[in-house]
This record gives sequence, structure tokens and C-alpha cells, in this order.
Amino acid sequence: MKRLFSIAIICCVLMVGTCRSTSPAFADEQIWTFDGNVTDWTVANGSWQVQDGVYKQTSRWGEAMHSLGGNTNWTDHTLEAKVRLDEGNWAGVVFRARNEFEYYVYLLCPLENKSELWRHRRSRAFKDGFEGRDEIEHNIEPSTVTITRHEWFDLKVVVAGNSIQVSINGVQQGEFTDDAYATGKIGVWTWDTQASFDDLKVKGLKTTDTLTPVQPQAKLATTWASVKAK
Repeated sequence: MKRLFSIAIICCVLMVGTCRSTSPAFADEQIWTFDGNVTDWTVANGSWQVQDGVYKQTSRWGEAMHSLGGNTNWTDHTLEAKVRLDEGNWAGVVFRARNEFEYYVYLLCPLENKSELWRHRRSRAFKDGFEGRDEIEHNIEPSTVTITRHEWFDLKVVVAGNSIQVSINGVQQGEFTDDAYATGKIGVWTWDTQASFDDLKVKGLKTTDTLTPVQPQAKLATTWASVKAK
């Protein structure tokens, strides 16, 4: 009887543990290591593919080439990614993307040794909805870092409400405010540039609806790295 009771207790513990570890409502960190095909991402524009364990945009010419992942109901979070410009002058990370035309992008520019923050939007000038863009800050002079091609940089964006903090290699470059987009996906981005991206991470994730869990992606390129009760 004791043995049966012990087995029953163990089964209950395992069941509870399984429920907690697989319940997406408790996940607060998601990592893409790009070690496999990124089938849970959506290419909006450009030639994107996984090569040698990194996510690459391989076309040299083209405007606002980006690929999106995550969920449109994501609100506050910290986004981190490794970014390397292989050829060209503009590449960075997308956040709070409502769709392929409406999003923020924080990018590096080695041509002028600076970083930039832009809001992209639908443009009424184009019937196909081609995006326009508005400057939040186009000339963020780098602090303690020189931006060059062929070198990996750690980009970080922290969004909380209408606040946007941007950092390079762990050094904050500035804090800005904008009310245009409160929720959206994350992504990677280039403009007339070949670039590589790796180890993209979203932490401290919040959503607009606490009853709607962030769904984990059962893909090789995605790892749920933290599970905890709210």
C-alpha cells in the first residue's frame, strides 16, 4: 500500500511539473539561436535564410528588408540580439511590429559611426501600402563603441509603456518616448545591406491579454529558457 501511495504521489508531482513546464502562460523568456530553420518567422521583404547557425539577409540591394517573429500582443519586454553588418550600412532589430509596415526599428550605421531609431508606418502615397517612416532620432552618437562592419555587436532595446531605451554592447545609448505602437512582434531588419543576426532573446515578456498565453514554438530554432509562476 505504501508503495502504491508513493507511486501515486510521484505521478501527481510529475503531472503538476509537466503542466507548469508546458503551460505557455508562465513563459517569460524566448530565445532564437538560429541553429535550425526559422519556420515560425514571417519574411516581410528580402532574402532571409539560416546559414552556419546565424540568420542572414543575403540580398545587397533593397529597402526595409525585414523578417518578423513572436506575437502581435507582446507589450513591454527587453529585446537583445547579436548583429553584424557584412556589406552595406544599415541593419538592426525590429520591435512592436503591428504588421509588415508598422513597427519600430533600432539600427546601426557604420558609414557615419552612429545608431538610429525610426518609426515605420503605412504610407498613403502608395496604393500597395508601401511603408513610410518617421525619425525618432537619426543621429545617436555611440558611447564607448566604434561601429564597424564585419564585427558582432550586442543590441538591446527595452520597451516599457511609451519608453524606449537602446543599448550597444551593454552601454545605454539613449532613452526616447513614442506613443505610436503599444504592442507587436519583434524582428530583424536591413536596408541595402547584407547582415547576420544571432542569439535573439526576448525577456520580461508581457502581453495585452493575460488570459491569452504566449504560444511556444516547437521549432529547432526556438528555445523557451525560463518558466516561472506569475
